[in-house]
Amino acid sequence: MRALSSPILEQYHRGAVRFTLPIQVTSADIDELGHVSNQVYLRWVLEIAMAHSSHVGWNHAQYKELGGIFIVRRHELDYLAQVRLGDEVRAETWVPAWKLASCVRATEIFLGDRVVLRAQTTWAFMALATQRPIKIPDQLRALFS
Repeated sequence: MRALSSPILEQYHRGAVRFTLPIQVTSADIDELGHVSNQVYLRWVLEIAMAHSSHVGWNHAQYKELGGIFIVRRHELDYLAQVRLGDEVRAETWVPAWKLASCVRATEIFLGDRVVLRAQTTWAFMALATQRPIKIPDQLRALFS
């Protein structure tokens, strides 16, 4: 498995715990060129982030109760190879970098042992009441570190 190309993520890549989700490619995922649409890859990046959060016990209701939620500030996606109808891919995600009110989530999607997509998403933690950035609670950092 190759390290991520971002210097920020390379620094944290080795020690991070990954969450894995299998994905079966369906006909709805295929674009007019016969491979998975770029929009679908982005959807998968978001879906695995939500699945990871739910897996550690934080779904939308828990965030709402806490009074804060993560929102996307930035996506970077590197499309490395094509995936076609009927392929089964594996998405892996982890959170390698934290700041006071934001974090970077890394995602890789594999076809077999080959990385077909690398993504980085910067998430900001926002107060629901004010829609302003707030400090990420330590309890959340601990769950994803």
